[in-house]
Amino acid sequence: MSPNYFDQIIEKRRSNRKFDANVEVPNDVIQRSLERAILSPNSSNMQLWEFYWIQNPEEREKYTALCLGQSAAKTAKQLVVFVTRGDLWKSRAKWNYDRVREGIVGEPNKLQKRGLDYYTKLMPLAYRSDWFGFFAFVRRTISFFGGLTKPFYRMGGKADQRVTVHKSCGLAAQTFMLSIASEGFESCPMEGFDAKRVKKALNLPRGAEINMIIAVGKATEEGIWGPRNRVPYNEVVFVR
Repeated sequence: MSPNYFDQIIEKRRSNRKFDANVEVPNDVIQRSLERAILSPNSSNMQLWEFYWIQNPEEREKYTALCLGQSAAKTAKQLVVFVTRGDLWKSRAKWNYDRVREGIVGEPNKLQKRGLDYYTKLMPLAYRSDWFGFFAFVRRTISFFGGLTKPFYRMGGKADQRVTVHKSCGLAAQTFMLSIASEGFESCPMEGFDAKRVKKALNLPRGAEINMIIAVGKATEEGIWGPRNRVPYNEVVFVR
């Protein structure tokens, strides 16, 4: 595949804030893009995310209000809510454990043993939490002493877990938007929304969090609010 093709996708992907009312976005475009999003890299393959595709026009009207009446939401032909599910770590760890077990014939080899231990020992250590902060204290203690003499992965409390799952979900959202661009449509990632009411509308549990809401449609010229200005390369890229 030509590198120029990816350049075209990157150049095409702009945050468009007003979509063409006369052009629909086929459902199969969204489905393919979500299937691609699922293939995104993520921490420990835990896949602590969910994607809520708002197909129904009446439902989209409700989410327009929850997105504070933004033009991108108001004119979108499709909406997808990207949600983090750190609270599902136990079931996702088991899912990964089962995948490792499926590949074992006879006694597990060294790599397979590491995989089994990873999902039965390390993931519980990384994600388990309690009201009193005991497990966070254990993680910080292990990190402190482990890092005294060598590089060591620094584990902490709930905030560190949230950063991890939001990073993974953000990678999936980016894959989704690049896919939308490759399909000939545009997107707009939105952070301006009432997260509490969106969670309620989706009937999400307490442990779920809204990462972003992405509006999709066909671009209009007025939906682009100016040139794509970026800080110069040499101010953000440092070679060591």
